[in-house]
Amino acid sequence: MRAHLLETLMLRPILLATLVAGTLDILSAFVFAGMAGMTPVQVLTFVASGPFPAAAPTPGWAAIGLAVHYAIMVCMVIAYFLLAPRRPHLLDMPIRAGIAYGIVLWGIMYWIVRPLRWPEMPLPHTLWGISNALFSHCVLVGIPIALIAARHFMARRSAFA
Repeated sequence: MRAHLLETLMLRPILLATLVAGTLDILSAFVFAGMAGMTPVQVLTFVASGPFPAAAPTPGWAAIGLAVHYAIMVCMVIAYFLLAPRRPHLLDMPIRAGIAYGIVLWGIMYWIVRPLRWPEMPLPHTLWGISNALFSHCVLVGIPIALIAARHFMARRSAFA
């Protein structure tokens, strides 16, 4: 019964996609921000400052930032998992679908979320800034989510065929 419930709710693939995409994305943020002189604690504090403007660069706020990061990622994963079975082309071409989803996520994060939360922060305007953000959103977030979703739904499709 429990295994059936987990499969019905898609918990395993959703958790796997969240863990994989979330981990790749935050590691990418650490690398790119590190190249600009920021520490992982500063990166995670910035993430925490989205919902918690009083966040300060401390290990406690960094932990909250990591939790916020994975909470955002699980929302991204759930959105894709809800949409994918209704749009079979997303399952048939997961690499293309993942790249497209990454572009959508990048657009939402950089053109809606950031300007609303941090209106004074300039949007990426250099080739470097835009390309590293797109790389992270498309290759490290969109593609893993799409591949894990395709594997899950194709296995279910095969089981019922």
